[in-house]
Amino acid sequence: MCIYAARGDFWDLLGGALARHDPGPAVPLRLCYDAFTHPERTYSTLHAGVDRAFAALPAVTAPRWLIPLAFAALRLDLLGDYRHACKVMIEAEQRVGGSNAVVLAGLLLLSTDSFAHGQWDDSEALAREGLDLAAAYGYHLIEAQLRIRQAFVAAVRGDAAAARALTDEVTTWAVPRGLGLTQAFARHARVLAALAEGDYEEAYSQASWIGRPEIPSTGIPGRWLVLDLVEADVHTGRTERARAHVAAARRAGLFHASPRTELIAAGAAALAAPDDEAGPLFAAALSRPEAERWPWEQARIHLAYGRWLRRARDTTAARLHLRAAAETFERLGARPWARRAHDELRATGLAAGTPERRPAALTAQERQIAELAATGMTNKQIGERLFLSHRTVGAHLHRLFPKLGITSRAALRDALRAVRPQEPPPPP
Repeated sequence: MCIYAARGDFWDLLGGALARHDPGPAVPLRLCYDAFTHPERTYSTLHAGVDRAFAALPAVTAPRWLIPLAFAALRLDLLGDYRHACKVMIEAEQRVGGSNAVVLAGLLLLSTDSFAHGQWDDSEALAREGLDLAAAYGYHLIEAQLRIRQAFVAAVRGDAAAARALTDEVTTWAVPRGLGLTQAFARHARVLAALAEGDYEEAYSQASWIGRPEIPSTGIPGRWLVLDLVEADVHTGRTERARAHVAAARRAGLFHASPRTELIAAGAAALAAPDDEAGPLFAAALSRPEAERWPWEQARIHLAYGRWLRRARDTTAARLHLRAAAETFERLGARPWARRAHDELRATGLAAGTPERRPAALTAQERQIAELAATGMTNKQIGERLFLSHRTVGAHLHRLFPKLGITSRAALRDALRAVRPQEPPPPP
């Protein structure tokens, strides 16, 4: 009720109830409560708490504890590390003919997480699977949430008509029931559909319904709207409003709320910045640890950076970022954004399919870091292996990406095949 009604007084009642109980057995529920109230204040503590709670789960876990823990992880953009627990829960319930509600909750969580990580086909397939079950057994609330998952995929892939039809259906059902979160998600899907069509005024209008632009929400989905709203502001000439929104997001703690939220907020800050300040802000946004885990947001920042570089007449660097954006958008199936990236590439004088020459020299340490990153290891894991800090690893990757002619870890494996280690200088 607290999550879907999106009402502060409900959260207050739950907080009071939790305060009257021994925290031990209720740890997953407490983590969920904390994650949904003020995660920006205690992200590192909550992250550690979620890690410990998942590690402490027994092999057979009661869904009543796993589901709130999974919602906490989703809220903190951490569920990608614990998808297996949701899958095990779903399979266990299906195997014994257990609760359909548990299966549906798991499918919704996984579909939402898949969308955030750019696995849109998977997100859509999970939503379809859940919809069949929800419709058959009358789980209308989760059915509405799953239709919104479909609307998100339709919106970002350029099918605005389907996105609007799905969100109209959901909104008509949700409004009389006072489901604030469901309505907000439907509006967010409409924001993305409008951005895909280049209707920035409509995108601004829909985003403003979710929350006051001058007071960014740390809740869902407001915390993920900063880049959308700033993009709409900038394209409609509301530059000062965009900068005010970024400043408000900083005051609200969104620059430290979670890795994905940090990337979104940092990209928005660069997009809204004056031309003489934007370059370093774009570079800083894209160099954030594990930015490649959120390919949709990362590609949008590459596109905006490429546009800025083209206007600044740094054609070579612009092509690098525009090509990265185009490749990611094509892989995701985000057709409207892919067209924009290719249009920008042509504006640099380069046909979208023209190959670029790549340098071929890395130091031994650069290559070692690059090879470990290409296997999927995080900066923290690489640092532990090589006895370096994760920030040092990130700095090395930030410097070597331009040397390889790439902009993300996803391209490392192919790029490394084309380079050789830098030879040491001859002895004196």
